[in-house]
Amino acid sequence: MLKNLYINNFAIIKEIDLHFSEGLNVFTGETGAGKSIVIEALSFALGARADFGLIGNYAGKMLVKAVFSSAALPEDLKKKYNITTQDFIITREIDKKGKAKITINSKNASASELAHLGDFLVDFHGQHEHQTLFKTATHIDMLDKFCGLEKELKKVKEVYEKVQAIKAKIAASNQSEEEKQKALAFYSYQLEEIEKVNPVLNEDSEIENALPKLKHTGKLLELAQNIYNLLSDNEENATSLLDKASLHLGQMAQIDESLEKTAEELENAATIVQDCANTIFTYKDSLEIDPKTLDEMLSRQEDLRKLKMKYGPALEDVLAFKEKLEKSIRDIKNASKNTEELFKDLQKEQKELDILCQDLHKKRAAGAKKLKALVVKEIEPLGFSGVRFETDIQEEQQANIKGKDKIEFLFSANIGEALKPLRNIASGGEISRLMLGLKTILAGQTPTMVFDEIDTGIGGQTGKLIGQKLKKAAKERQVFCITHLAQAAVFAQSHFAISKEVASGKTQVKVITLSGEQKVQEIARMIGSSKGAMAGLMHARELLQEAKNTI
Repeated sequence: MLKNLYINNFAIIKEIDLHFSEGLNVFTGETGAGKSIVIEALSFALGARADFGLIGNYAGKMLVKAVFSSAALPEDLKKKYNITTQDFIITREIDKKGKAKITINSKNASASELAHLGDFLVDFHGQHEHQTLFKTATHIDMLDKFCGLEKELKKVKEVYEKVQAIKAKIAASNQSEEEKQKALAFYSYQLEEIEKVNPVLNEDSEIENALPKLKHTGKLLELAQNIYNLLSDNEENATSLLDKASLHLGQMAQIDESLEKTAEELENAATIVQDCANTIFTYKDSLEIDPKTLDEMLSRQEDLRKLKMKYGPALEDVLAFKEKLEKSIRDIKNASKNTEELFKDLQKEQKELDILCQDLHKKRAAGAKKLKALVVKEIEPLGFSGVRFETDIQEEQQANIKGKDKIEFLFSANIGEALKPLRNIASGGEISRLMLGLKTILAGQTPTMVFDEIDTGIGGQTGKLIGQKLKKAAKERQVFCITHLAQAAVFAQSHFAISKEVASGKTQVKVITLSGEQKVQEIARMIGSSKGAMAGLMHARELLQEAKNTI
């Protein structure tokens, strides 16, 4: 679960430090108050694309720090990211010059590593994800996630890529010798350009971290010497003064026993200061002004920058492109292989691919039946009558990296209505409730779920049902919800009110954790009651009490 979120200079958030509980955490506030910015900050901390436009006006960089419990983290992920503590910290920052830094428990990490870990930690449902559900291409991924077909998909992808590679070799063998030589010369030039620099993964981040010390070695030496002079054991310095004071206080403690503890603490302080002086002395001696190393590192940084501009954007992309070039060169050089032998290899791999695709199809069909039953069970209590949900699976002739299946979810909200594609659902309330059911099912073992305005197009009694469903989901995992519905907000274990305020001529987001009468007043505001109106406050208390009594 997410325990703490610290946000600094993110959009119009100057600085906030939020602490969360298990169960249902709700954010409320007027439209445009900045509720979604908090979720965007969490998404940024977990690997979402860095947007320089979100850097605020209070500093030159934005920073988000998230503290998670490691209790639900699988052992393989703990080992991969060296997480050995009960809680672990993810920090991500970026400045206006594009310099970025990501750490997982103080260890540098890449954006792809962060996104991989983030996919397990939090399942996001944003305001615009309704539109994603309308895209048929996403349905196959949802079904595969539900069925747990990661291994099968990996194998299909491997064999499919083998088939494509053989086809490429066959095509290459049919090229003219002149075309082969042109392609070979171009690929070799690009490969040589990368090999000349010979980049290493994460090398650019390591250089960025090392440069400040190298650039400012002179300043560090000067400061270290000043500190050592102040602390070292010379006349009238910190250590000698502390020693004298400790001696005097020791004599006083011999007379007055009440000063013994203070005398002991002062004696320890003198020892600590002397230790610091020794550490600074060792550090000072380790520093060496080395213009040659600095120039080499700056030159290396520039070489890596040019490679990333040409073959990136990230260093890991450059290395992936290098592998692709090496493969293309091998394929051209091996293009003289007997075409008949290549066709035999193609036939063999194609046969294996067909078998794998058929197995994948059967498992998807079986999983679709289970998904149907669970979806109906999840969403039927949300104000539907005679709801139906089906997965249409059509096998196509040509395979791709996901097999041969074309998959589309079909839905009918009422008795007598025909099943139809989700894109034809006109009601925002219906799609919101269906999405809530699907996300609850498909989240799997994800310990935290985020719903940004799941209540779109919903009100009244249905809003109450949504609140109950969110509370039920929060019994098994931590849930965050941005809502405008009082009927949903009353079920929160932790309630955060978000507003905007102007300070020093700048607009900034303010977040307050509500309890007691504050929560009553916020619920009253949400149901449209005038501030302080007794009828509205009474109604708010009734809603809160009813939610408290709901199992």
